[in-house]
Amino acid sequence: MNSDNIVQDNNYRFTVLTDRLIRLEYSDINQFEDRTTQVVQNRDFDKPKFEVFKNRKNHQIEIVTKFIHLYYDGGKFSPATLYIDAAYNYGTYMSRWYFGEKIEKNLKGTARTLDKADGEIPLEDGLMAKDGFSYLDDSKSFILSDDKFQVRENPELDYYYFAYGHDFEGTLKDYYKLTGKTPLIPRYALGNWWSRYWPYTQDEYKSLFERFNKEKVPISVAVMDMDWHLVHDVPARFGSGWTGYTWNKKLLPNHKKLINWLHEQGKHVTVNDHPAAGVRAFEGSYSDVARRLGLNADKEEPALFDFQNPDYRKAYFEDVHRPIEKDGIDFWWIDWQQGQNRGSKQVDPLWLLNHYVYQDNDQRHPGNGLTLSRYGGPGSHRYPIGFSGDTVASWKSLQFQPYFTATASNIGYTWWSHDIGGHMKGAYDSELTLRWMQFGVFSPINRLHSSENPFMGKEPWNYDENARQSMTKFLRLRSSLVPYLDTANYLTHKNGIPLVEPVYYKNPDEKAAYTVQNQYYFGSEMMVAPITQPADDITFEGETTAWLPEGDWFDFFTGVKYIGDTYVNIHRSGKDYPVFIKAGGIVPLNANYMEDIEQLPEKLDVRVYPGAENQFTLFEHQGTSVAKTKFEFDGESHLKIQVEDSDQILPEKRELNILACGNVANLDCSTKKVMLTNQNNSKTVDLNFKNDKELVTSLIFEKLQHAKVSFDLKSEIWKVVNSQKTPEQIISYLNTLDNQNLAKMLIELVAA
Repeated sequence: MNSDNIVQDNNYRFTVLTDRLIRLEYSDINQFEDRTTQVVQNRDFDKPKFEVFKNRKNHQIEIVTKFIHLYYDGGKFSPATLYIDAAYNYGTYMSRWYFGEKIEKNLKGTARTLDKADGEIPLEDGLMAKDGFSYLDDSKSFILSDDKFQVRENPELDYYYFAYGHDFEGTLKDYYKLTGKTPLIPRYALGNWWSRYWPYTQDEYKSLFERFNKEKVPISVAVMDMDWHLVHDVPARFGSGWTGYTWNKKLLPNHKKLINWLHEQGKHVTVNDHPAAGVRAFEGSYSDVARRLGLNADKEEPALFDFQNPDYRKAYFEDVHRPIEKDGIDFWWIDWQQGQNRGSKQVDPLWLLNHYVYQDNDQRHPGNGLTLSRYGGPGSHRYPIGFSGDTVASWKSLQFQPYFTATASNIGYTWWSHDIGGHMKGAYDSELTLRWMQFGVFSPINRLHSSENPFMGKEPWNYDENARQSMTKFLRLRSSLVPYLDTANYLTHKNGIPLVEPVYYKNPDEKAAYTVQNQYYFGSEMMVAPITQPADDITFEGETTAWLPEGDWFDFFTGVKYIGDTYVNIHRSGKDYPVFIKAGGIVPLNANYMEDIEQLPEKLDVRVYPGAENQFTLFEHQGTSVAKTKFEFDGESHLKIQVEDSDQILPEKRELNILACGNVANLDCSTKKVMLTNQNNSKTVDLNFKNDKELVTSLIFEKLQHAKVSFDLKSEIWKVVNSQKTPEQIISYLNTLDNQNLAKMLIELVAA
């Protein structure tokens, strides 16, 4: 920490970290904390310019930067003694914060869990606010120094005041600089996960994955929930079987063989760990644990869970986890549900688990560390991935999840994994499951899950044929998207740019951007507006309202071009989803969706959309090595490709299919093949973009074909659409239709 940035006297200390970020400390005993905490990992920022005034106009201290004016009148920090003006005009009267007061227009952050949620739940505050300023209270945070959590010996008020206006991405970047980066997650985590709370036998589990292969449904992560270990055969004197570390030989007589087979199929394996009950005498690892901890094994003295105790942690990792990992487990699903710390000197067990289990896995898999665990508060982004909990399978739950996911970026938590399809309760609804699965494909982690109910499995073949075909199509698409997703993964880690961003991040001064709470950017090229309500019973299409920012946008599935800076009523059948690509957008896809995700593909389909200049760099990583393929597009016809691969991790020969997409059906994109080798890694391609004038009318015909209205009305509408009338005249006619859902569905295309 730079002492030149500090303004200090008896009982107070202000540290100007940037001209928009300042630390505020007050200590009754004039003792301040310089060590890192569980939230704050770094306070070494560039030296900002600021002025200090003492005893001026009845204020003891004033600190002035380009964006902040702090007033302090002495005494313990309170609304009466400390306030700060931000150099913005977003407030009704002024942009002033009185110490400790709640930020009125906070845009929210996230929550610890969605367990048992059936729709919306309250969210904690985040760092982004319409007011232009916010704060982070680190006063109760434990010290995390030399890899040890410690109580603060000298309690103090310890706040961080952010005044970044509507520069939300700038806020997040400096928050990450303050609290630590989000690690790279392994490529395999970006594919489809199969997770189900079900007592599979070994043969059943193998048969399930053989069926996935046969159906060409790509799965990259196999999650074994609960029944991998002893549950029902635990002697009553030991209590519940919720916690367990001993393989269930009745169900899995040769678990090593099964795990080896899954690895041969290109899957990665995780098992569920509910650690709260510690290690009890029925466990296979108990004798080693008892010996290490000095327990009375003859009296079956349990090893009580105590992650603050380094000896218990050593037993947990070396005696309990390590033998199971040697059987082939790649990472752990840590499911802590038992609440937070019970006293001021006890660290939240979830924090301890997240920190030490992630660290242990990252040491075993350098550059590919991973856990699946729960959110513990600010700073938890350093331990991806987050398990959001057991939601009710309902439309209300689905309606909340896109907003919940995007808003979590406001506190830097970017890798949520939901129970896609819902965990419990609910009823058979193939449309709900399909829409949830489509959202899952366009969410950070796509982990299908359900409760221990024989009728809740999310296998596509459990649903009606139309839903099944669409589910399969979208699961394949998720696998194809991995090159694009891994690029966003790298940018999250390196530059602090989340995969999922609320629309207002890039459009902070557009009022409309704050009204579409379920809509979000998905990487640098895509915009997603999820459908979260049932289809209309006349059009059979789901509806949502999107706001498209200024510029042209292309529908990822149909190719239709939309003009931005407007609201659009979006209608989609089950086979499509509202995903839009910006003009000039470049989207790389793996041409072989069944390929092992860990292997960098030999063939890539690269979709290019016209209308604006754009640069897109494809980042691909293996371990700590990163290759870059840079695409520069002039917006019209010329695409330059340049590869940087110093560690030679890319295939020796790579084929790029450059697809010139746009206002054409995607199957009709013009294609040019480009071969890149280690010796020739630079190319310039001339693209030919077609414009299908009949695309919109053909889609209108298709929608009319499936609408539940009379043939005569369909024929009448079709004649008007194909007449010489202007789009405005056609829209005027459609507005006269009795069924407004039908009218809005068709107006969307006529207006495009």
